[in-house]
Amino acid sequence: MGKTLKPLGKMSRREGVALSNGASVLKVMQRRAYIPGVHGKAGGFAPKLSVYGTQLREKQKAKRLYGIMERQFRNYFKKAAAMSGNTGEHLARLLETRLDNTVYRLGLAKTRPQARQMVSHAMFLVNGIKVNIPSYQVKVGDIIELRPNKQAKKLFNDLSDRLKNHTVTSWLHREEDTKGKVVSMPQGEDLKEVYDPKLIVEFYSMR
Repeated sequence: MGKTLKPLGKMSRREGVALSNGASVLKVMQRRAYIPGVHGKAGGFAPKLSVYGTQLREKQKAKRLYGIMERQFRNYFKKAAAMSGNTGEHLARLLETRLDNTVYRLGLAKTRPQARQMVSHAMFLVNGIKVNIPSYQVKVGDIIELRPNKQAKKLFNDLSDRLKNHTVTSWLHREEDTKGKVVSMPQGEDLKEVYDPKLIVEFYSMR
């Protein structure tokens, strides 16, 4: 399973947006409010870019937000392009309905990278079956549950308290602290993120 080893704080600075709600990332963004590199301070988070450069940065934002490598991301685009309708919307929905992102949206993980690792370590059941593939696509009716033998881990000691301040997205329903259900496919406001899917579609269409 491929993954990026670059620090999330540095990648967030490069994209000009926080790619995680983790405290360390937010602190880095505040302390160094400019892109990495010797000329970073001159342009802040908004350097001048060509049309191609702007499209490229949107693709990189989406890739890094969900922790996906280039080949897998390109396959997501091909799958979205083969569907009838709005390609950008389909792409955003495919990314949003990954199992690791679903775990994050339910509040069972603090960040997407943590959710990815937890899924890889087979901490969750989908419809009662152990799944350890972060890219697994959830569908309406699926029930995602933290495995009973994992609930006593120190990692989840503060879960109930964390969930009190966590708002679950409208396409999911939290049935218990450790269990949630997919009640619909994400659409509209559910698909709005820090990247613009339309620019990503334009990026791949021009290649």
